[in-house]
Amino acid sequence: MAWTVVVIEPARAWLRELRSKDRATARQIGSAIDVLVREGPALGRPLADTVTGSSIANLKELRPASVGATEVRLLFVFDPQRRAVFLVAGDKSGRWSSWYSKAIKQAEEAYGAYLEATEGQSATGQVEGQEGGCRT
Repeated sequence: MAWTVVVIEPARAWLRELRSKDRATARQIGSAIDVLVREGPALGRPLADTVTGSSIANLKELRPASVGATEVRLLFVFDPQRRAVFLVAGDKSGRWSSWYSKAIKQAEEAYGAYLEATEGQSATGQVEGQEGGCRT
C-alpha cells in the first residue's frame, strides 16, 4: 500500500525555498519521502524517529541523508485519514536543542489548524456526506 503525503505550511514554504537553493538536499528529502510513501508508519530509524516533548502523541521526524553541513529534519504525523502530513521542516545544524522547541510548537499549531480544516473529510479528501468534496 502506498501512503499519501500532504505537505502544509510552514513545511511547504521551507521546502519550496530549499529546492531553489540546494537541489542536492532537496533530492535527499525526496528520496526519504519516497521510502516513507512505501513503508508508512513502519518506517523507523535511521530514516524516521518519534519526537518527544509534544502534545501530538505520534509526532515523528523524517531524517534524510545530510548533504554537507546540513541536518535537515521534517516533522510529520499520520492523520486520522492515514495520510503522512508534513508540518514543519528545517535545518537544525548548530541548533540541536533549540530547533526542536521552536519546531514542535509550530508543528502543534499547524496540525491543529490542519485538523480543523479537514474535519469531516474521508481518506480520499472528500467531505463525508457531500458530493464532490474538497482536496487538502
